[in-house]
Amino acid sequence: MNAYFISGLGADKRIFSKLKLNEKIKIIHIDWIDPVKNESLAAYARRLSKMIDQSQPFALIGVSFGGMIAVEIAKVLNPLTTIIISSTMLSTHLPAIYRLAGKLGLLKLIPAKLLKSSNKFTQNYYFGTRSSSEETLLGKIIKDTDPYFLKWAIGSILSWENKVKPERIFHIHGTNDKILYSKKSKPDFVIQKGTHFMVYQNAREISEIIDEMILNSKIN
Repeated sequence: MNAYFISGLGADKRIFSKLKLNEKIKIIHIDWIDPVKNESLAAYARRLSKMIDQSQPFALIGVSFGGMIAVEIAKVLNPLTTIIISSTMLSTHLPAIYRLAGKLGLLKLIPAKLLKSSNKFTQNYYFGTRSSSEETLLGKIIKDTDPYFLKWAIGSILSWENKVKPERIFHIHGTNDKILYSKKSKPDFVIQKGTHFMVYQNAREISEIIDEMILNSKIN
């Protein structure tokens, strides 16, 4: 079974490095492509979906921003299952302050390079890093992120409109996520004390869930 993994905003496949999945699951990482000027999240996802081999059964796994991309891809393709982690499937489940910032166009006032600024406070508080090795990994990911892609991606989230829940989709979320949090969202799997970095920190538990959902998936 092919499983296509889509990383978080600005992140890369290093975020998935601790996952240990069943040998029947073939992990394929989808790399970001350059966005077109003023391209919506949905339009970008449609272009990214061309990287998926539809001749074989496949699953989608997305983290954070990658989860939103996975939702949009699932709406146009036919995955056996879609799993989003530390993410949201409906735009109405985004934190209200994000949607307000999008309506006010506040992102336009922030230089792209400033969005990459990071320190131990933001890493520990917002992302939930718990060790020096996690801080180092997150720091490298942020450093390697293209600032203009980052600004486009944040803007696409703030303006995202989706009211459709694709079929065969599952949501894994942590109780201590301080970046994507919602009282409206009802995750299928809740990771106690899980942070926005839990796909790395709680890899064993999340691997077990992914194995179960993919290996038991089928189209009705």
